Amino acid sequence: MPELDGSDAPAQIDLGGGVAFLHTPSIPSRGGLALTHGAGGNCESVLLQRIAAVWAGAGFTVLRFDLPFRVRKPKGPPHPSHSAEDRLGIAAAVDRLRAETSGFIAFGGHSYGGRQGSMMAAEHPGCVDGLVLTSYPLHPPGKPENARIQHLPELRIPTVVLHGTKDPFGTTSELRSALALVPAPTLLVDFEGAGHDLAAAKYDAAARTLTAAVELFGTEQSDTSAAGPVFCPSR
Repeated sequence: MPELDGSDAPAQIDLGGGVAFLHTPSIPSRGGLALTHGAGGNCESVLLQRIAAVWAGAGFTVLRFDLPFRVRKPKGPPHPSHSAEDRLGIAAAVDRLRAETSGFIAFGGHSYGGRQGSMMAAEHPGCVDGLVLTSYPLHPPGKPENARIQHLPELRIPTVVLHGTKDPFGTTSELRSALALVPAPTLLVDFEGAGHDLAAAKYDAAARTLTAAVELFGTEQSDTSAAGPVFCPSR
């Protein structure tokens, strides 16, 4: 999917020496989404471009960015010894996004990027207001005993997870059990037959990230006594 041209085209910006795109809505911004990729890709993936377009169309400022490991090398997976640097990169992207807009700030990440973002949110409460994670890599394929759940009990913000039922990184049942460890509201959205990539051309995962966020984040704010920014997309 090529980048958009004209007035709807995102602005390419520098972020830590890497590639990043700022999507600015055509109406006053209602909040923001910091959005990043998985271990095998970059921020120019079709799925991320479509998610950014959907959220910007609903009035959110979206910062779509490459993780530090991708800045260091154009191809190949991240090395575990540098994962803390990727979390720092996510925090820096969130800070940049907050300089562009106010209101509800969500983080969205695919696979490895989503896991690192959830770890960052657990380590730094208040950094973001909600999570939208696509294809969370619960464990390496074929190794359910190596579940990556240690940080989940420290995650205290509403979390949406979108998952393909054929994803080898975790079954629906395994993900449901893992999300039960999160002491905050969660929503698991399954795509029947989808794999780890959520096949952007086949499944409408991009639009579902927003509707699921509305379902979870909006419900959480139905109590007018609740503190914090309001999640309110343009209809």
